[in-house]
Amino acid sequence: MQKQESRRLKRVWQIFKVGVSFAVALILRNTNLFAQSGEVSLLHNINPNNPSSKVWQLATSTAYPVAVGVPAGILVAGYLKHDKDLELKGWKIVGALAVNTVIAEGLKYAVNRERPYQQYPLLIHPYDASEKGQSFPSGHTSEAFAMAASLSIECKKWYIVVPAYTYATAVGYSRLYLGEHYPTDVLAGAAVGIGSAYLSNWLQHKFFKTK
Repeated sequence: MQKQESRRLKRVWQIFKVGVSFAVALILRNTNLFAQSGEVSLLHNINPNNPSSKVWQLATSTAYPVAVGVPAGILVAGYLKHDKDLELKGWKIVGALAVNTVIAEGLKYAVNRERPYQQYPLLIHPYDASEKGQSFPSGHTSEAFAMAASLSIECKKWYIVVPAYTYATAVGYSRLYLGEHYPTDVLAGAAVGIGSAYLSNWLQHKFFKTK
């Protein structure tokens, strides 16, 4: 059983590496191609002149607090109940978020893509123009999907997995609505987040012999 799980996680990691490598190669070699394709048009259609929806602003503003709060809440509950299994789940989610942060930030500096509203100031209208960091991948999206994927690995209950992925998807869409990222930034963020969760789980199985 453990060997089957290990093989499955290795396959996920290999697919993740290929997907991210392909996306990075496309971005690095074909930045102008992306700009001239339907990507900017799609973003322009999603992003209004005045992105004032409180729903999407809330989705973006809660992304990092929720990503931190979920494992923190699980850890607190585990320690209060003296439940070692619950504590372990909390730490495994923390590990996934840490792996995600390293990969996402590394890609940001490697790709060094401008924000869409910096490159297309007449087309894209940001909610917060003070966000000057690199655009690819979306950090908010990767954090949200890393949290959702970690919960799906650890809990495997539909009433936890479905809301978690719904929330992560809402965070990703909010980054487009608010004009902060290109669609490929958000897609890559989701891939990085999910891949990081499975990679972290595989590493913990391999080196720490966790359940």
